[in-house]
Amino acid sequence: MENANEMTASSCFASSSYLSNESGIHHVAASNVPEPGVTLENLSLNKLSGNLERLLHDKEYDYSDADIVVEGTPVGVHRCVLAARSQFFHELFKKGNNNSTNGEKPRYLMSDLVPHGGVGYEAFQVFLHYLYTGKLKPSPPEVSRCVDDVCAHDACRPAINYVVELMCASATFQMKELVLLFQRRLLNFIEKALVEDVIPILMAAFHYQLDQLLSHCIEKLVKSDLDSGCIDKELPDEISSKIKLLRRKSLQEAESGAEEVDPILEKRLGRIHKALDSDDVKLVELLLSESNLTLDDAHALHYAIAYCDPKIVMEVLSLGSADLNLRNSRGYSVLHVAARRKEPSILMALLTRGADASETASDGQNAVSICRRLTRPKDYNEKTKQGQESNKDRICIDVLEREMRRTSLSENVSILSPSVADDLNMKLDYLENRVAFARLLFPAEARLAMDFANANSTSMNTGLLASKSKGSSGSLREVDLNESPAVQAVRLQSTLHALRKTVETGRRYFPHCSEVLDKFLDDDMPDAIFLDKGTPEEQKTKKRRFMELKDGVQKAFYKDMENNNRPGRTSSSSSSSSPKSGVTYKVRRKY
Repeated sequence: MENANEMTASSCFASSSYLSNESGIHHVAASNVPEPGVTLENLSLNKLSGNLERLLHDKEYDYSDADIVVEGTPVGVHRCVLAARSQFFHELFKKGNNNSTNGEKPRYLMSDLVPHGGVGYEAFQVFLHYLYTGKLKPSPPEVSRCVDDVCAHDACRPAINYVVELMCASATFQMKELVLLFQRRLLNFIEKALVEDVIPILMAAFHYQLDQLLSHCIEKLVKSDLDSGCIDKELPDEISSKIKLLRRKSLQEAESGAEEVDPILEKRLGRIHKALDSDDVKLVELLLSESNLTLDDAHALHYAIAYCDPKIVMEVLSLGSADLNLRNSRGYSVLHVAARRKEPSILMALLTRGADASETASDGQNAVSICRRLTRPKDYNEKTKQGQESNKDRICIDVLEREMRRTSLSENVSILSPSVADDLNMKLDYLENRVAFARLLFPAEARLAMDFANANSTSMNTGLLASKSKGSSGSLREVDLNESPAVQAVRLQSTLHALRKTVETGRRYFPHCSEVLDKFLDDDMPDAIFLDKGTPEEQKTKKRRFMELKDGVQKAFYKDMENNNRPGRTSSSSSSSSPKSGVTYKVRRKY
C-alpha cells in the first residue's frame, strides 16, 4: 500500500490499447493505459489522493468550513474529511462550537486540542497532508534540523522536537498507524541523542502511554550521569522516583562497590534548589552557612542558570563565590548550561565575568555549537523589521560567535572622539541620544545593554525620549535648585558611567547594530553647525535633507510615545505627547 501511494499518475500509463465492456469496444488514449502490475484500484486511489491535495494547497479550491489556529495562524480544514479520517475529530465536530457566531467558520485552538506538548505549524501541515492524501511529506528542513553545519541532524534537538510534535498530533487525533511509525523514529533517536534531549521523548511517551518508548527512555536516564536535581525538576514525580529507585538498585548490584549518594546531603542540596526556585537568595546563603556547603558544592549557579529568573542568576553571581569554570555531572560549565537555555542576558553576564566561550564540554561541544544544535533554521533566520524585537536564538548565537572572534583591539575601541571627550555635557548629549536611537531602532539589543549596564535605574528615558517623557522627570537636563554643584557633578558622572557602559556593551555584543548607529549619527543627522559649509547649492541640499530627517525622526518618536500611552500603560500628559511648535531636538555629530 505504501509503494502504491508513492506512485504518480503519470507512471501508471503505457501505450495505446483497448478495453471491452457490454456496450462495445472503446478506445483508450495512450496515456490511460496502466503499466504491468499497476491495478486500476491503485490508479484510482492515487488520483483521489492528488485531487484531495488540491483542497489543502490550491487557493482556488479553498472550500474549508473550519479553522484550526496553530502558532497564531488559522489553518482551513474540511470537517467532513477530518471526521471521516479521525474518530477524535468526529467526536469534536459532533459537539459543535459555541465560539462561532454570525455564521462564521468554527475556530479551534491547537493548544486546546493538544494539551500535552505543542504541535507547530509545519508539523500540523505534514499531518494534515497525510489525512487528506494518505502520504507523508518529507520533513521540512527549516524545523526538522539545526543550524549547525557539521551536525548530521540524526538526533539534534530540533529533529527530535519535530517528530515529537508529529507524535503528539498522531496520538491525540487517534491515527494509530502514524503513532507506530513515529514511535519507531523516536526509538532510533534515543541511543544517539544527548540525555537532556531524551526528556521530551520521555514526556510524550508518558502522556500518551507509549510503554515501550517510555521504558527505553527511563533506561537511558538511569544509566546516564544526569543529576538528581535535574531529574526532579524536569520529570513527573512518578517517573523521577522510578529512575532514582532503579539507580539505587543498580548501585547495590554493581560489583565496583560504588558509594550511594548520601541521603542527608541530597536533602540539603534539595533545600538549596527549592530556595532558588522561590527566588530567595538570602535563604540560600543561610542554608549554605548552616550546612557548611558552598555554592559550588550545591552547583547552585548551574541550577539557577537552568531554571531561575535571570534576576536571580545575577544575584547569585553577585555573591562572588561561584566558580565559573566548575563542571557539573554532565561535564558542562555554567556557560554551557546558559547556552542550552538561550537567554542573552545570562550569556552576556557570564562572558563579561570571564567565562570562556571556546571551552568545550566533555562531548566536545563549546557554547556556540550547543546553542546552534538547539536552534532551528526557522528561528535563526526569522526576519524582524527595524524597531521590532530580535529573536533570542540569533542574538545568543551571534553573541557567542562574536565573543570567540573578539580581539584585544576590539575591546579597547573608543566610544567617544577626543573632541567630544573634552566636555561633560557633550558626552552626555552624544550618549543620551545614541542610546535613545538604539532603543528606537534595536529595542531588544538596547534593553539587554541597558539592563546589563543598570542604565534603566539611572535614567529610564534618555536623550530624545526623555525630552517627551511626563514632566521630563527622567531628563538629565532637569535642574534642582537645591542641588549643590558637587552633588550635581556626581549625579551626572554616575549617569555618564551607566551610559558609557551601555554603549560599550552594545559595541562588544552587537557591533552590527553599533555600525548602523554610527552611520546614522555620522551621516544622516548632521549637526546644524555643519549646514552652513559648502556652496550655496550644497547648503540648500543639506538643510533640506536635515529637515526631512528631523521630521521623520520626530514623527517616529511621537508614534512611539503614542503606543506607550495606550490604555493600560503609563500615560503622559497631553502637552508632552503632542508636537509643540518651535521645539527642536539636536543630535550631536560624532567627530
